Amino acid sequence: MVQYTELLIEMAAKRRGERFRWRVVVFIESIKALCRLFLLRLTNRRPLLTPPLPERETDPNMTEDSASRFDGTETPPSERSENTDWTMPRTGLSMPSLPDSSDISSYLLSKVLTADDIKPPKALLHRVKGKGEIGEILFILRPVLYALALQKWRDNRRDWRPWLIGLAIEYGARQLAKRDFQERLAGGLRGLTGLERDELRKRAWSIGWWAMRGAFYENITKAWIHSITSSLKDKPVLGLLGGIIEDYEFLWDEYYFPTATM
Repeated sequence: MVQYTELLIEMAAKRRGERFRWRVVVFIESIKALCRLFLLRLTNRRPLLTPPLPERETDPNMTEDSASRFDGTETPPSERSENTDWTMPRTGLSMPSLPDSSDISSYLLSKVLTADDIKPPKALLHRVKGKGEIGEILFILRPVLYALALQKWRDNRRDWRPWLIGLAIEYGARQLAKRDFQERLAGGLRGLTGLERDELRKRAWSIGWWAMRGAFYENITKAWIHSITSSLKDKPVLGLLGGIIEDYEFLWDEYYFPTATM
């Protein structure tokens, strides 16, 4: 709920001045960090995910129940298809549409359950210890520390110190987590579950948002975006795209939360 309202709260706080606005930003980030630290403790030191409660494509309990009820006269759920071509008149069962002959391998792979599909929830994420736990805590606290640095140097938006502090914390947290997995898991990073690999990939992509924050945005990205929007003006269709970018540019210029990833 905090993530859905944080930008609105920041907009309201900005009307009372920059000092009050940054106090509100730090307060919101602190609340979110406390919630994440509580989740870390609640899950027995397992890394947090984005979103916090991902959904399985296949429920192992449903798979077992379906297998126990199947008696050979009913089409198995895994072989049913919404795009049916023909319904058998006597039994009323539907024949699924045949796959494209050039894509047989993908069709067969879609019917196979992987090891992660049937693992219990606790086995989908390894516990973090030592360096990994430190890295996870740093990753959770990074938004708070970055907001505090921005609050301290709020009078100079082109100052590189807040940006370097935030980027260094996030990169260091990622390296500590990877090193912990490499040292503790059999096979290193190859021993990660699919859920853990997806989370590491999302965190790697989120580092790209640092190009839209702080001094990097003020000194480099802002001028580049402005030149693009200026070149798109008075051009059919592309001018509409430039107008949309300009609308977002106002949010990137004036507020903290539009580029926050946590």
